[in-house]
Amino acid sequence: MQKNIAIVGAGLVGSMLACYLSRRGHKVSVYERRPDMRKAGYIGGRSINLALSHRGWKALKGVGLQEAVSKISIPMKGRVIHDTNGGTAFFPYGKEDQAIYSVSRGELNKIMVIEAEKMKDVNFHFDQRCAAIDFNSNTITLYNDNTREDKQVQADILFGADGAFSEVRYEMQKTPNFNLMQQHEEYGYKELEIPADKNGGHVIEKNALHIWPRKSFMMIALPNLDGSFTVTLFAPFKGENSFDTIKTEAQAEAYFQRNFPDAVPLMPKIKHDFFTNPTSSLVTVKCFPWKHQNACLLGDAAHAVVPFYGQGMNCGFEDVQELNTLLDATGENWDDTLNKFELQRKPNADAIADLALYNFVEMRDLSGREDFQLRLKIEKKIAQKFADKFMTHYAMVTFSDLSYNEAKKRGEQQSELLDKIMSIPGIETKWDGDEVLTIAERWIAENRN
Repeated sequence: MQKNIAIVGAGLVGSMLACYLSRRGHKVSVYERRPDMRKAGYIGGRSINLALSHRGWKALKGVGLQEAVSKISIPMKGRVIHDTNGGTAFFPYGKEDQAIYSVSRGELNKIMVIEAEKMKDVNFHFDQRCAAIDFNSNTITLYNDNTREDKQVQADILFGADGAFSEVRYEMQKTPNFNLMQQHEEYGYKELEIPADKNGGHVIEKNALHIWPRKSFMMIALPNLDGSFTVTLFAPFKGENSFDTIKTEAQAEAYFQRNFPDAVPLMPKIKHDFFTNPTSSLVTVKCFPWKHQNACLLGDAAHAVVPFYGQGMNCGFEDVQELNTLLDATGENWDDTLNKFELQRKPNADAIADLALYNFVEMRDLSGREDFQLRLKIEKKIAQKFADKFMTHYAMVTFSDLSYNEAKKRGEQQSELLDKIMSIPGIETKWDGDEVLTIAERWIAENRN
């Protein structure tokens, strides 16, 4: 039976949801507070390039969008670590054929909206801010900030896919027994740029994510199709090496020369970009319940995470695909589906939020250390030897269908094994020998049966 479905938020998750629900035969109306990005250009609070991986590709394939998206994505097969002396080291993410993909948030969003709008009974309405919701009737009051006009629309089912600072979630907060945890980090981020060379080529390795780890802060760079790199500085708001310490162009030049000397020649507009582009915040959101009557949250509206595992979008896309699977399983019993959806996804959303915070520590503090790099080599060696029973923690999260919650649990277990191996005297010279594999085989027999 066709439902009249309203989605608040025309971002990546909202447009993906519109595609899936249209294919199920429903009438879908999507309401977005921002202007149409196809006409006005992309305007977003977070312009960090996205890292598209297995879970995201799987959802895209489910609605036939993988070919269109593949045209705007660049494979990144590993990390390039930049030390303070200008030296680099490459560390593959997984097997030879495995990669994560750099994609522009704005370009991806445009494709998603264009493709969703081609589908039957999907309509997008821009410059429509959610101002209030009556959950008893699923009536949304929408306000146009330009015309200062409001209107009301009613739907059978309402989804909030309107991001980390969701208006739908704000309205749900007014309902009984709604729990919310919103954690702002002491770190912020600022976008910079490495431009293309004069021939439009990439001036550093194209097929990698570049990291300049500096313990309490870091800089990363992801490739773009035009030969440029989107560079992002993550640093504390206050204290040592913080944004607060950079007030003048001279201070900015000294900061980057001291900490990222090899990157400075590649960024001719570094001082302009630093003082022109905003310093944005990082937030984790956990809440519950996600469902109230015939309304439901998903994506960042339900579980915003920091970007350090590259899983925010992938997790949101997986939300949509799992919702679709549950609709199949329940015969489109919507109440049953939404109840099961929040119970099934909540533990996984909490898990990836925790993993993302840990991965920030790994990227900024650990990835440049030789002992940690050795630890990753050992983990990968064990995974290659016992491929049917052991995956690296990164592969569990990024290249598999294993639930985030299970990946977190297994990662914690495997950390104990790696701690034991790393404590072997002289492991620096023994890591490639039989002793490591013997210990790993014994542990796998005890923990993977």
